[in-house]
Order: sequence, then C-alpha cells, then structure tokens
Amino acid sequence: MKKIYSKIAFVSCLLLVGCTGNSQKKEVARKGDSPKEEQFRVTKSETEWKKELSEAEFYVLRKAATENPFTSDLLTNKEKGTYVCAGCGTPLFKSETKFKSGTGWPSFYKEIEGNVAYDVDYKIGYKRTEEHCAVCGGHLGHVFEDGPAPTGLRHCINGVALDFVPEGK
Repeated sequence: MKKIYSKIAFVSCLLLVGCTGNSQKKEVARKGDSPKEEQFRVTKSETEWKKELSEAEFYVLRKAATENPFTSDLLTNKEKGTYVCAGCGTPLFKSETKFKSGTGWPSFYKEIEGNVAYDVDYKIGYKRTEEHCAVCGGHLGHVFEDGPAPTGLRHCINGVALDFVPEGK
C-alpha cells in the first residue's frame, strides 16, 4: 500500500513539473536568456515621464504594469489607422493587423517592423516574450504564438500604452 502512494506521489510530481502553457513554450518566448540594458533614442527622467503621461500610462509604459482586461476604449475600435506609442508617438501597429482575441486587450498579428523590440521577462515565474517600444522603451505587453494567420502571433498589448491615429491624419 505504501508503494502505491509513493508511485502516485511521484507521478503527480512529474505531471506538475512537466505542465507548461502552450503559448509560452514556443520559439518566441525563447529569444534571449536574460533582460539586457538597451539605449533608446527617447530617454527621459522618471519625473519627466510622470509629467507627460497619465498615471495609468506611466505605470504601464514605465513600470511594466498591466491594465485590467476589457477596460481599453481601443479594444473595440474598428477605424482604419495606426496605433502609436502613448509615450513617444512611434507607429507600432496598423489597424488592418488588429483582431479580436477575446483576451480583453487589443491584439495584433503583426507589428510595424523595427518599431517594436523584444525582451524576456520572468515576472510571473516562467519565461515570456515582453514587447516594448523600440524608440522609448515603454512596456507594451507580450507576444504569444497562438494568433491567427498569416503570422500565428498574438501581440497582446495594453490599450493604455497606445494612442490611435486615424487614417489620413
């Protein structure tokens, strides 16, 4: 009887250790092993950022916080245009790459190349690919490999980290 309990405990431990989320174990989350120091074209002191950004923008963009799901006005925006960094105005995502992911955050299947940078974070205990503005370093969200064609990516972005510029403006 004692052997059966030992085997059950052993198998249970193996299952717990072996379980990982599918969207986290693919190639995107494996880029780089540790965060690196980057230099950005737009740099400001914490005081300067606090003066320019709303409280919510500051905590998401500068402190890598996450806004509550389903709270962003941009979640339901269907206008044509460009989503830009709320910190520095850099174009990040085109409206035609936006899709409804059901996650509660604006989601895109493709970024504007060169304007979004990536790093690895371990803030919740496992490796994820963090996205930030390549110009000012503002935290945007994370990218996962469970999105639609043609890329298969889901850029899950905090709406408060974005501003929307309608087409033609």
